[in-house]
Amino acid sequence: MRSNSTAVVTGGGRGIGQAIAVELARAGADIVLAGIDEGGMEETVSLIEAEGQRALDRYTDLKHYESVQSTIDAALEEFETIDVLVNNAGIAGPTAPCEDVTAEEWDDTIDVNLRGPFFACKEVLPVMKAQQYGRIINVASVTGKRPLDHRTPYAATKMGLIGFTRTLASEVGEYDINVNAICPGSVDGPRIRRVFEQKAESTDQSYEDVRQAAESESPRGELVQREDIAELAAFLCSDESDRITGQDLNVSAGKVMY
Repeated sequence: MRSNSTAVVTGGGRGIGQAIAVELARAGADIVLAGIDEGGMEETVSLIEAEGQRALDRYTDLKHYESVQSTIDAALEEFETIDVLVNNAGIAGPTAPCEDVTAEEWDDTIDVNLRGPFFACKEVLPVMKAQQYGRIINVASVTGKRPLDHRTPYAATKMGLIGFTRTLASEVGEYDINVNAICPGSVDGPRIRRVFEQKAESTDQSYEDVRQAAESESPRGELVQREDIAELAAFLCSDESDRITGQDLNVSAGKVMY
């Protein structure tokens, strides 16, 4: 990572986003947090400042372009540049058979998981092109590579995000802008527990059975930890990854190997 870098991390108030924000701060970046979890972002700011870096948290509704635009403007006013963008924010969407998914649920999932990253990239790319440098990381999912029953909106967004990543990487490589996707498997934490609960309810299984089934899909028999994703994100922003772009990299404990 370049010295005196600034990174924008969406959804940095908890979970993977918080871990990535802190790891990038540990690597020497100042951090802009963009999301709707204001209490969580305040906590992340404290963790970043404990690493000796500056932080700015901005309420940002990724479903609305003007909100994203305002946050990027504020980031540039505060830090003058943006070197790294991590599109981490996302929602799980409904857990239901396709015919039971409402149009509103479909649109909400698309808006946050796919339109949001597009809005953020649209705003930061002119800055990155002008400075001839940038690192963009899109947090996708192994569900962008394989089916996941009862999760059609989520799967569509994550597969779309992988395609977006590859195409954008091809477009902007000449400007020394790398674009990669990280594809986590099931990451232990409150969000996946809610997904397990919803699946258990919709399929008449116990929570324990659903969780055990998810763990058994990994050769290691375990879920992924958020720090695993954060460490890969930091590597993708480092000088050691200069010639890695357009890739979708799994962090799944072996759950998916392609």
